Amino acid sequence: MKRALILIFAVLLAVPAAAKNIEVKGEMESAIDYEIVQNVKRVFAKKMVLSYVLPAPFKTPTYSQEVSGVNLRFIPEPTKRRTTRDARGNSIVTATWNNPYRNISAILAMSARANTGLGTLKTQAPFPLKHIPGDVRYYLKPTELVQADDPDIRARAQALSRGVKTEFDAVQRTLTWMVDNMRYVNPPKKYDALYSFKTGKGNCQNYSHLAAAILRVMSIPTRIVNGVTLNKPYSIKRPGGRLTFKMGQGRHSWVEVWFPDLGWVPMDPQDTMLFTSNRYVRVEVGIDNEETKNDGLMRWIQVQGKPAPRLEESINASFGTDRVELYGKQMAYGPRKHLLHPRVEAQFKEVVVPLPPPPKEVPPEVIKRLVFDVPFVFGNLDFPEGVDFAFPLGPAQKAKEGGMAAKKSFLVETAEYVTTKATQYAQTFVLRKPVKLKKVGLALHRFGGDGTMWVEIRNDGNGAPGDKVLGWSEMVFAGELTLRPGYRWVDFDFAREKLLLQPGAYWIALGFTGTPIMNWFYTYGKPVGPPEGTRYKSIFEKSWSGALAYEFNYRVKGLTARMVEERMKR
Repeated sequence: MKRALILIFAVLLAVPAAAKNIEVKGEMESAIDYEIVQNVKRVFAKKMVLSYVLPAPFKTPTYSQEVSGVNLRFIPEPTKRRTTRDARGNSIVTATWNNPYRNISAILAMSARANTGLGTLKTQAPFPLKHIPGDVRYYLKPTELVQADDPDIRARAQALSRGVKTEFDAVQRTLTWMVDNMRYVNPPKKYDALYSFKTGKGNCQNYSHLAAAILRVMSIPTRIVNGVTLNKPYSIKRPGGRLTFKMGQGRHSWVEVWFPDLGWVPMDPQDTMLFTSNRYVRVEVGIDNEETKNDGLMRWIQVQGKPAPRLEESINASFGTDRVELYGKQMAYGPRKHLLHPRVEAQFKEVVVPLPPPPKEVPPEVIKRLVFDVPFVFGNLDFPEGVDFAFPLGPAQKAKEGGMAAKKSFLVETAEYVTTKATQYAQTFVLRKPVKLKKVGLALHRFGGDGTMWVEIRNDGNGAPGDKVLGWSEMVFAGELTLRPGYRWVDFDFAREKLLLQPGAYWIALGFTGTPIMNWFYTYGKPVGPPEGTRYKSIFEKSWSGALAYEFNYRVKGLTARMVEERMKR
């Protein structure tokens, strides 16, 4: 290990460039055996009621879902079971137990065929829309979670739709703005559109509610969809390498937007427009996530002095067949972050979001005058630390009809197994001030195994990890890390390296020996770094040609100096 103070000058032109819209064509076709198991434990209740929504077949211009063999069973059998259909078309099964005083299990199993087809979409829908059917107009209403009547949200919607002639143009401007102005965090403090708008952050519910609020202001019918995402990754082929997507296996929320000449079209406001992948299982639809609460809803009348019941959930999916042929073309317009869409024939304005200015290098004569005594922490810092994801139920609340209720949680485990024998992973970070590096922390969970791990700091090589290793951390022994459920910061010490990093882009590359079984938590989208800033490659390859559509959770700790900009002017 080097002991001298190392001053690293970043090549500013190598800071990763902004992403543009990615036009995707091709098809995804899968046959899936799906099962969700819920075990309710510590049942000390006079009455227990569980509700589920049965997934149904549906078809849109870009996505179709066929289901068969749907079977919902309970152990023990409920005292009463009934099936109803609500005003939105959801098929709801409600099971009731009187004085159960024992654990309850619910198992929903089915087979599904899911298809995403991305050809050319043609739409001539005008803006504003002229004729909206009565049943569709319901999805224009403001609600407590979708505040389409808030003056600030209305002002933003009016600004985004100024000069718009087609519905597609209004939709693409809305999603372009959302992709760059929302940051994924889970769990947020609130789930409504106004909270998302004011803070610029939230989880999938926030994205759905804010997209719906803006589009409803524009008189574009938008409904909320709840379902499940499956964690099988898929890749889009493109010049120079693959872009790989992976969702956490768990509950998810997205939207469907109504076009008069296309019908309802799904999209995920986090990163896709006019489609969702076939890793989505559609379950329930409604005006907001208060209406779409029936799937996974648990209600009970508590026995005084006894603890509340606890729900454990597992989702399993096996792919009998899985054919993915997707090809991506980067467009010369769009947001800074990823926004995927099929080819669309419609009138619209190509929105080009300007790049932020690159970091400025600090001259050596200025560096000599700086005193590095200001604590510095930077990174993708928000993740659900220490959470056991096997127990995802939301907090218990008093139910309107009496007793207690707890809705499903959208908190899912999003992580990558990063100590495989054949793959190495790297995450970029971009500094805008000089930093004396002390530690790099990764959000990790040890599942088992032994061995050692370390972090390399690499230079940036045209938006991917470069060939130069600028410093190595001290070793971390996997056997000394806890096996308790949940993800926690694991710090890798760089104090002995004495690295002084100039403003610019760098890469964290994780190395290991032995057989540690470690997962590294990630966040949907790119909340902090550039869109190509998460990479992977086979250890037998030299090129980091694989890019990941999400961002690992990391933190960079060290010291920086006061008033860098003022000293540079002297």
